[in-house]
Amino acid sequence: MSNIDRRTLVKASLAMMAGAAFSRSAFADTDPIMLGVSGPLTGPNAQYGTQWKQGFDLALDEIMAAGGINGRKLAYTFEDSQSDPRQSVAIAQKFVSDPKIVLELGDFSSPASMAASPIYQRGGLVQFGFTNSHPDFTKGGDFMWSTSVSQADEQPLLARYAVKSLGLKKLAVLHLNTDWGRTSRDYFNNAAKEYGAEIVITEGYIAEERDFRSTLVRVRDANPDGLVLISYYSDGALIARQARQVGLKQVICAASSVYSPKFLELGGDAVEDVHVGTRYFPEDPRPEVQKFIAGFKKKYNGLEPDAFNAYAYDAMNMAAAVIRIGGTDRKAIRDAFAKVKDVPSVIFGSATFDVATRRVKGAMNAELVVRKGQFTLWDGKPT
Repeated sequence: MSNIDRRTLVKASLAMMAGAAFSRSAFADTDPIMLGVSGPLTGPNAQYGTQWKQGFDLALDEIMAAGGINGRKLAYTFEDSQSDPRQSVAIAQKFVSDPKIVLELGDFSSPASMAASPIYQRGGLVQFGFTNSHPDFTKGGDFMWSTSVSQADEQPLLARYAVKSLGLKKLAVLHLNTDWGRTSRDYFNNAAKEYGAEIVITEGYIAEERDFRSTLVRVRDANPDGLVLISYYSDGALIARQARQVGLKQVICAASSVYSPKFLELGGDAVEDVHVGTRYFPEDPRPEVQKFIAGFKKKYNGLEPDAFNAYAYDAMNMAAAVIRIGGTDRKAIRDAFAKVKDVPSVIFGSATFDVATRRVKGAMNAELVVRKGQFTLWDGKPT
């Protein structure tokens, strides 16, 4: 081959490489901006992963209808952790090593998220724990941010409802025996005592437990005037049913984690007159709430949304707001959380982060009671 032929071949090869590089670059600019989600799709908390997807997908419909992220699509890949810390750690390693993932959302429970936090912190990928209420979650590093109300803030609100509003003075507390449940119990008990109540019995239970009758007999024998449930909706409804079966007629108060149409469905008559403090209530007239409810019902054939749908919807909208500021660079996204201001949200109204705590400021609180099979604002009348 002559020198001329060689030069011609080299030029042609370089031209092809340049063209290919240009094509890859142009293609990359139109690729979806990818988020990684770590959460439960199977296992005892699988229903929450389903609710997350409903909220995410509604938000994404609206984001794309508004032009996406500077014309690009926002999308997510959902890895099933079963809300198990061992699984969430493996997922974190996968997400951190994938350059396409610019932001992570989840996990569902604080223990599962906190087990993975060191990996996200070292890898420089924001872990957006939008249902992680454990006060220590955001202490894991400056890549941990949350739109979940801390239990340090939420449980005193429930204690005030039980003691100050309802006048309960002798309380029995049943709690999920997880890190979340124990932490919530401690914050509730301390606040209730400060308000002047006595905690006459505290009982923990495991997530898989289904027969609470022996525990509830001990609660009955302690003679409380109120029963407090720090539970999720499935176990909370079951406890309420079995409480009535063993003759417990006392007032029941429950943490916001039971707030769901499923609590009413699973509990039936047994959850009538149960009092609940919550961050989300569909009768709130704010435009953000009514827009969310109308859009959700339209997309899901009249299905009523609950708080976990709202948390996911808000989280996806917040992720979009942050990426519009920070672009797709992981460190710039972290910095953008401190810059977003007054993002419209269902749970918080206009959402802005407290940079010191890396949580949103100013959560709303509604005091509800179940009446005629529906959640309604408590009217101040005794149960």
